[in-house]
Amino acid sequence: QVQLVESGGGLVQAGGSLRLSCAASGIMPIINVGDWYRQAPGKQREWLAGITSGSSTSYADSVRGRFTISRDNAKNTVYLQMDMLKPDDTAVYVCNANVWTRDRGSADYWGQGTQVTVSS
Repeated sequence: QVQLVESGGGLVQAGGSLRLSCAASGIMPIINVGDWYRQAPGKQREWLAGITSGSSTSYADSVRGRFTISRDNAKNTVYLQMDMLKPDDTAVYVCNANVWTRDRGSADYWGQGTQVTVSS
């Protein structure tokens, strides 16, 4: 069974930093494309950043220059480094990835989400 397991959320003061991780499990998982989203209470899910298999990256205007998406293929993990955090960044952060495994081929998966709370 393929799972995306997120970690790294928590409570941080405004101006601080957090690094989120999204690790794929399964039989020889390979993350092709990875994306990070967030959803704040009462708001729609917002796409934040994406990374391709060739490590090309793209960002939403709301986080460009503050957040950095990266990957470690050896660890089957995609990261989201978040700097200069603001209270408006408070949300549940969720990763989505297209993952290839030997037994299931390629498919899209969602993580369970991790809470990020930024205090003023």
